[in-house]
Amino acid sequence: MADPEAQVALRPLVRPRWKAYVALTKPRIIELLLVTTIPAMILAEGGWPGISLVLLTLVGGAAAAGSANAYNMILDRDIDRVMNRTKTRPLVTGEITTRQAWVFSTVLGAGSIGWFAAFVNLPAAGLTLGAILLYVIFYTMVLKRRTSQNIVWGGVAGCMPVLIGWVAVTGSLDWAPFVLFLVVFFWTPPHYWPLSMKFKQDYARAGVPMLPVVADDVRVARQIIVYAAIMVACTLALVPLSELGWIYTGVAALAGAWFLAGCLTLLRRVKRLAQPGAEGNIAKLSKQAAMKLFHGSITYLTVVFLAVAVDPLLPW
Repeated sequence: MADPEAQVALRPLVRPRWKAYVALTKPRIIELLLVTTIPAMILAEGGWPGISLVLLTLVGGAAAAGSANAYNMILDRDIDRVMNRTKTRPLVTGEITTRQAWVFSTVLGAGSIGWFAAFVNLPAAGLTLGAILLYVIFYTMVLKRRTSQNIVWGGVAGCMPVLIGWVAVTGSLDWAPFVLFLVVFFWTPPHYWPLSMKFKQDYARAGVPMLPVVADDVRVARQIIVYAAIMVACTLALVPLSELGWIYTGVAALAGAWFLAGCLTLLRRVKRLAQPGAEGNIAKLSKQAAMKLFHGSITYLTVVFLAVAVDPLLPW
């Protein structure tokens, strides 16, 4: 039997080498992380913190997230080969070798920490190192293949940009950034579990015990509602702990109600699917509801953090 690694290596390149390296960093995830960083910086400053500091923080944050994501691809390359959603990643197609990826990840990660230390401040550099270690070791190496709560606790790494952004401005932490941290923490399961519901066969085939793999969809949908409700409560708890006003409060309340309605819609759909004889169109509608909630979660987080950014800049 031919070596599958050798077969992968014989595949032709499907994109320029530089694009393969960019893909290794998971740029869409980086974009989402940076969406939370700038508002945290504006809230910490009580206004615009300055273009120079914002750009320095974003460059360092993007490099750190790219490093962590690249390490994740290295460690997960075996399961990426058997999942339809990930089989075109550069380490699977052979566009980048494992050694090249290790060098790239290490240089990018060390560079990001040095960048923060040199151009921002040491506390931000320390948090950046912690974020990389949390994602690579705590989530990828320890949790992902061992527990159905992997994305819950592993999501801590994705919450770190708000702390890094805050510390980049103030040099220290306060209660408000920790509440922002909790918003992202409780947002992560309602964001990721709907996607896992659609691709649960992929995760099952790869041996990754995501919650939708080991629990029925009704239980998953109920847990999504619980996490979403706590998330919305955290967004409102931010008001008395900061100087955010009625603009943010109104947006957080309305966006929260909209997102919770989407969670309830998903629960109704999967309950119908769980009934005897339900199949076909109902199954299709359930998957559509899951993906609608997944994309809606991105919109929700963007809108809430946009409100965090805009409110302190208003003259009233």
